[in-house]
Amino acid sequence: MSQPNHLKVALAQIAPVWGNQKATLEKIKTSIIEASENGAELVIFGEGLLPGYPYWLSLMDGAAWDKKEVKELHAHYARNAVDIERGDLEEVCTLSRKHNIAIYLGVIERPQDRGGSSLYCSLVYINQEGEIQSVHRKLQPTYDERLTWAPGDGHGLRVHPLKQFTVGGLNCWENWMPLPRAAMYAQGENLHIAVWPGSDYNTKDITRFIARESRSYVISVSSRMAIATDFPKDTPHLDTLLKNAPERSSNGGSCIAGPDGEFILPPDTTSEGLIYHTLDFNRVYEERQNFDPSGHYSRPDVTQLTVNRERQTTVKFEE
Repeated sequence: MSQPNHLKVALAQIAPVWGNQKATLEKIKTSIIEASENGAELVIFGEGLLPGYPYWLSLMDGAAWDKKEVKELHAHYARNAVDIERGDLEEVCTLSRKHNIAIYLGVIERPQDRGGSSLYCSLVYINQEGEIQSVHRKLQPTYDERLTWAPGDGHGLRVHPLKQFTVGGLNCWENWMPLPRAAMYAQGENLHIAVWPGSDYNTKDITRFIARESRSYVISVSSRMAIATDFPKDTPHLDTLLKNAPERSSNGGSCIAGPDGEFILPPDTTSEGLIYHTLDFNRVYEERQNFDPSGHYSRPDVTQLTVNRERQTTVKFEE
């Protein structure tokens, strides 16, 4: 058992079995068990890992109107998306509870409270008791992502206690949005989770910047995926998809920065599997002695942020 101020984390730099919910879930479950057996208390998976990132949009003229191949790929993607209300994450929650390990998991969610068809890039937090504590739907899909993902809401802008830490997370380019970051800081966040589809181009700067700005630990987790090997043979229109694909669509780049803004683990573009590190909470107090963005170095009498955390829905029924 680690010390109360220590937290051992596992960064799951793995690839999905793209577009296959069942097979990707098996990889996730294996990683959870392995992380637990190696003493991890928190395991983190990349953005949209279950069942994968929508690579076809940039490789197959995804913006073309009414294009048959694109529509069929979207339908395949939707069929393999996660329906939390109907229990698609029950086995993950059971493993979390059995092994006493917290989980941040990036999923493509197809929620019933929005009609059960539209897709959201969501970050799910499961505590060590196996309970889903928050589902954060990405506020603003980036560029071509908007062709397949819907914009989320503020309901999941929440933090959670984990030993002496307070953890929170954002999806990909949300991490560049100053106000959502401020909303997390104001809730006492001191361990920030940033999930990505996979690229050191994304993680190399913002990871250190958020750590420096917030005086928190920041963990970035990405996939590492080769399109030629990680797309199942039964993927619709696979030959067309691979025609313009690079050898590796995601090179990883998972990393950790400390509360001083310096890398503890620099972006890793070679490892496949779990990457471990133990964090010491005392470092947060050390760095916040001279700067605390929501405490002694804030001026709420001058500037304040209002956050709407209501879960958005099209209709409200009154019986």
